[in-house]
Amino acid sequence: MKPSIILNDTTLRDGEQAAGVAFQIPEKISIAALLDALGVPEIEVGIPAMGAVETEAIRAIVSLGLRAQLLGWNRAVPTDILASIRCGLKRVHISVPVSDLQIAVKFGGDRSRLLNQLRQSVQMATGQGLWVSVGAEDASRATLEQVIELARQSQAWGAQRFRYCDTVGILDPFSTYDQISRLVQAIDIPVEMHTHDDLGMATANALAGIRAGATAVNTTVNGLGERAGNAPLEEVVMALRHSAGIDVGIDTCRLRELSQQVIRATGTPLPPWKAIVGDNAFAHESGIHAAGVLRDPQTYEPFPPEVVGSQRRLVLGKHSGRHLLLQVLQEQGIPLAQIPAGHLEALLEQVRQHVTQSKQPIPIAELVQWVQHTLQHTFKEPHSDVF
Repeated sequence: MKPSIILNDTTLRDGEQAAGVAFQIPEKISIAALLDALGVPEIEVGIPAMGAVETEAIRAIVSLGLRAQLLGWNRAVPTDILASIRCGLKRVHISVPVSDLQIAVKFGGDRSRLLNQLRQSVQMATGQGLWVSVGAEDASRATLEQVIELARQSQAWGAQRFRYCDTVGILDPFSTYDQISRLVQAIDIPVEMHTHDDLGMATANALAGIRAGATAVNTTVNGLGERAGNAPLEEVVMALRHSAGIDVGIDTCRLRELSQQVIRATGTPLPPWKAIVGDNAFAHESGIHAAGVLRDPQTYEPFPPEVVGSQRRLVLGKHSGRHLLLQVLQEQGIPLAQIPAGHLEALLEQVRQHVTQSKQPIPIAELVQWVQHTLQHTFKEPHSDVF
């Protein structure tokens, strides 16, 4: 049984449009192959009209024979469609602006010219046997009537899916739900969500659109993309599973692996607090949290780290307590019974001072070395500089 929601990952197209990001051809190939291995059903592989290097990468991905459906991104011009065909693509996405602002900038305000170009492009593509989706760029700054008009025309001309784009990330989940509910009712072809994170709501808006009836969603690995990025694949997948009860058929145990591969290709690390795949996503320091996790990890974790290919970390820091310290010492083979009474509190104070001054968790090796030294010699005063 196929998942009810189709994931269309655009890391290789919109993700690469992030400032300063430029994938090499082998990197594009390896990312596409791993997306496919995880079970991503659709991959937007790039913009064929960009020229030689881009088309070489797209052709190489096409030649892999992946299970995923591959799409090329196009403007509503014949040369773009021909470029996609020459790359061997069987699916194309055709994007046009729909807001007054963008039509004024890109088409001199001539909406009829835009519609005529789109009609010619869709009919040309379908005439060549291509599967076609149409994207409404800047839909969130257009009137809903303008979006519905474009969607109905696209459907009539042969488009098989309609992409609603919150191009500058201005929506909230409530307005998203309202707009998509009405759009879904107005047309017969499926609606796809494309959300940006300018206001930090890309994932929330993607889910709101799906709850409203959209059946496809664009994502990028790690939320990579223009400005503040796109809806992160890993967040959308896990939020659908745990918030909406929808399994999109992705091998989530490899999400961390995929994230790390894209990090290497971009040369830019993630913030450690990044949801799902960040280094701190399953790290516990504070005494209350660590004590709870030691008893039952579900106390402070929404799901086990292994589900997304990560690991739980217990970190000694400013907010750590006796339970975590004892756990760490025990894991390191320190004979707890040999530690003199009262010295654990002194050790905790040393840890807190070190972390406050260094802004880093204390390395376990240093802690073990100090405790072993203490067991062999005289315990130092709490305010001595032992690290």
